[in-house]
Amino acid sequence: MEMMTTCHLNQTCGQPNSSVPPPMSNSGLAISCFTMLFGTISNLAALSILAKSRGRFCRQSKAPFLLLTVALLLADLGGHVILGSFALYLHMNHQYTMKLCDVFGTNMVFFGLCPLLFGCVMAVERCVAITKPFCRFNMITVAHVVRVVLFLSALALVLAILPLLKVGTYTIQYPCTWCFLRVTSPCFAADTYLALIFSCLGLTALTLSLFSNIMSVASLVHARMKTPNEVMAQLVVITVVSCVCWSPFLVSALKQSPGTSAQKLIYVALRIASWNQILDPWVYILLRKTVLFRVYEIAKGNIKQSRNDVCIFSSLMHWFPKCHPSSK
Repeated sequence: MEMMTTCHLNQTCGQPNSSVPPPMSNSGLAISCFTMLFGTISNLAALSILAKSRGRFCRQSKAPFLLLTVALLLADLGGHVILGSFALYLHMNHQYTMKLCDVFGTNMVFFGLCPLLFGCVMAVERCVAITKPFCRFNMITVAHVVRVVLFLSALALVLAILPLLKVGTYTIQYPCTWCFLRVTSPCFAADTYLALIFSCLGLTALTLSLFSNIMSVASLVHARMKTPNEVMAQLVVITVVSCVCWSPFLVSALKQSPGTSAQKLIYVALRIASWNQILDPWVYILLRKTVLFRVYEIAKGNIKQSRNDVCIFSSLMHWFPKCHPSSK
């Protein structure tokens, strides 16, 4: 039976030595519980909304996007449930086996990459649908999307299991509540390359999402659309949220800076990245077609009211000198 190892911060490239774990505040445990529960509930709510409105999306034009959306939300849900369970265990026990750390790290890489890759494919799919509307029925079908989702999932899984095959290593991270690749002070070339591949894949997915969304929005503006586009509104917000949440973590992992300060910085970046999986479902909950049209009508009514107020004020200013000649 594998022995439990007490967590510590100053790890070397060899086997970790036993030492006193850092004090863990109750606020850290409370934040982990909150993000896990709130994220799980949010993703389940978004999935239920999609299930209720699936008839609207089952048309050939939106079926691929619906499938990608479900894949993204399932990846977010799995990340909250599985990773949250591991994190809570380490929060409460501060002891782990190397096998537990390997499994935790594998899930961290897999559920970290999948939402980024799926979000990128969603942006590309919408870009093709908007810029090449007559070609997309042959270029993008449900069968194609299923193959792409399976391929990207397999890609993320292969990268995640490489340390289990002795290509790179997973290690406990500050403050002893999560396991990941050696992104600070890598010991071997494999550790460096794995961290670089993870960061470059994530940053490439974000960059391609931005580029695709910019092209899509430019096409919609050129077409002078006067009504809100539900799918594009969701994609733009998802891309912005992903860039804001994931960029600090990916850049920190890319830099691979040594020292305790770098460990603390990447932990803060991880906290920010975890909010991406919480905010994703709320994009679909809030940016639905009914909500968008309600906001659009309210904004349109306010603009009309403002114009009426300006017209009334101008009329009064024009009428006032005529009623009071002495004011001239």
